Amino acid sequence: MDIISALFDFILHVDKHLAVFVQTYGVWVYALLFAVIFVETGVVVMPFLPGDSLLFVVGAMCGAGLLSYPLAVGILLAAAVLGDQCNYSVGRYFGPRVFRWEQSRWFNKSAFDKAHNFYETYGGFTIIAARFMPFLRTFVPFVGGVAQMDRAKFTLFNVVGAALWVLGICTAGYFLGSVPWVQANLDKIIWALILVPGTVVLVGALRSR
Repeated sequence: MDIISALFDFILHVDKHLAVFVQTYGVWVYALLFAVIFVETGVVVMPFLPGDSLLFVVGAMCGAGLLSYPLAVGILLAAAVLGDQCNYSVGRYFGPRVFRWEQSRWFNKSAFDKAHNFYETYGGFTIIAARFMPFLRTFVPFVGGVAQMDRAKFTLFNVVGAALWVLGICTAGYFLGSVPWVQANLDKIIWALILVPGTVVLVGALRSR
């Protein structure tokens, strides 16, 4: 319970924790940023780490001169691309082994074929859109790997989605982070970055059930 409480505290007060880390450890903050984004996008069981909120706060700190914008964006972009690539590779490697026996209760050939066809047809849009949706962005690359989506196609959309996600949110934080209203309501903005995309995903899942 203590670990869960600490994690939620970090997510909801990422601005304060990150500022303290910068003051205490200096350039090591870039290693922390890489680790958080890589794990959030690359480890399928860690979808609850801060993503959007962290990018926005990093952009705001760059705008305030506490971090280097080019260096931070470059490191975050590398972490996002490598994280999805890792997640995809894990799904691609273990998927066929889990489904090795077609008569096992774990394998549904029809569902597998549908997933593969879906990712070949709509996978690019799915990968890009999922970048902006907490939880979903952690599972989409893994499922893409399980569905055996073409690696070259996945990599292309992975890079495009990561660039739009990292550059878009960091740049928004860079220019809006110094606005007094944004500073006064940063906690509400972080909540919105977490809840709004999640609600959209939930509603869509319920409607398509």
